[in-house]
Amino acid sequence: MNTPINQDAINKALWAACDTFRGTVSADTYKDFILTMLFLKYISDVWQDHYDGYKDEYGDEPELIAEMMKNERFVLPEASSFYTLYDKRHEAGNGERIDQALHALEEANGTKLRDASKSVFQDISFNTDKLGEEKQKNTILRHLLEDFAKPELNLRPSRVGTLDIIGNAYEYLIKHFAAGGGQKAGEFYTPPEVSDLIAELLDPQEGDTISDPACGSGSLLMKCGRKIKDNFNSKKYALYGQEAIGSIWSLAKMNMFLHGEDNHKIEWGDTIRNPKLLDKNGGLMHFDIVTANPPFSLDKWGHDEADHDKFGRFRRGIPPRTKGDYAFISHMIETLKPTTGRMGVVVPHGVLFRGSSEGRIRKQLIEENLLDTVIGLPEKLFYGTGIPAAILIFKKNKAEQCATAKDGGSDGIAGANSVLFIDASRECKAGKNQNILTTENINKIVETYKARESVDKYAYLANLDEIKENDFNLNIPRYVDTFEEEEEIDLMAVRKEREELKAQLVNLETEMDGYLKELGYEQG
Repeated sequence: MNTPINQDAINKALWAACDTFRGTVSADTYKDFILTMLFLKYISDVWQDHYDGYKDEYGDEPELIAEMMKNERFVLPEASSFYTLYDKRHEAGNGERIDQALHALEEANGTKLRDASKSVFQDISFNTDKLGEEKQKNTILRHLLEDFAKPELNLRPSRVGTLDIIGNAYEYLIKHFAAGGGQKAGEFYTPPEVSDLIAELLDPQEGDTISDPACGSGSLLMKCGRKIKDNFNSKKYALYGQEAIGSIWSLAKMNMFLHGEDNHKIEWGDTIRNPKLLDKNGGLMHFDIVTANPPFSLDKWGHDEADHDKFGRFRRGIPPRTKGDYAFISHMIETLKPTTGRMGVVVPHGVLFRGSSEGRIRKQLIEENLLDTVIGLPEKLFYGTGIPAAILIFKKNKAEQCATAKDGGSDGIAGANSVLFIDASRECKAGKNQNILTTENINKIVETYKARESVDKYAYLANLDEIKENDFNLNIPRYVDTFEEEEEIDLMAVRKEREELKAQLVNLETEMDGYLKELGYEQG
């Protein structure tokens, strides 16, 4: 099937493949099977497409073609090919065969599909009892292979044309799994509109290094990279991430490759207890951009170890035992480059005003003039939680960055000694279960951020003395007055309307009495 394909057609075919599992296992379980099979099918189709191209060009010269194929992004052992698995789909042992194929693929590709202690497919097993007893499992996996062998899912580059359509399909699946994933959805997915907004605010530049210490499936990182590709027609940047949950780390690795993001380093591990993005001297790496949507108010984040943190990340104070928000903020601040470093983090609103140790950390960050902007977002934007969140923008060397910004407002230096508050809590398109930020909403927020000026009932530029007077409380309503005066009531008009209604009521009662008399009901 060599007809061109569009994004919607491939998305629908992939979502239909999920029918193989529905009613048998939960979406949280089968998402790994679907996403992994998409990865394997794509690699197999690229390999076969290029092999056939060389065969057409050089004829039946297997040794020459084999040499040419060594330049592929991925080495594909014959036993790991989707088509080998498909040809044997009617035989017993589909689960074991697929697992062995994935293991051989990892072994053939060295560090591409593993980090120092973990491989991409380590937490994903098709040979699992979750799919039922052996006969049922074999049948389900046969159907899965047949789903991906359909002409609609021919993913050869000669047909698809670009990597983006495959990467977009992967994101489409992740979004749909997140939409039905309940509380677990927030573990691996930031809504694309929020990622778009953060990428616009942080304004990635050619040559930037970009990090996400709680990267989930990697979508926020890749949005920042995409900005550089779109604005500079360049892939001169590097993406770094760390993810604590093994199966989600695997999703991030596959997501990077399916989007053509080869210049990445995604580590597996707990960022707070065991940061893995280190320089050659064993210290924390520093980046131009650090961004994250970390888990909200994480319990058991590593409080007991924080007092002895060898990286000095908690020198401003140790966050509360049961709320890890400032643990992630503190880590991110310490990984910013001293001159170009800028940071965007999604937080629950409690981060803005809670007291005790969080209040002391917040005070220190403000006094160091690191906080640049506070943006209040609408409720029900994030999967798994309906609570509204905020975006905090921090900058190292804030005065220099404000003074040299293209759209830094009328007074860059004055703007540097201030914090901009934006109340975008009503900037969304309302949905039944989920609200979304529209392009217009995003543009309004970004334009206000760049102008760095107060806007009536929407934004306020507060100097540091004002924030100090508010005891370093950043609760947005303290700065942005959104109060709308109620329309003055015309009491005389109300009285007149009331008299008219009373007269109408008398007439209705008289009319009703007449009807009752006609029916033979006399009032006693």
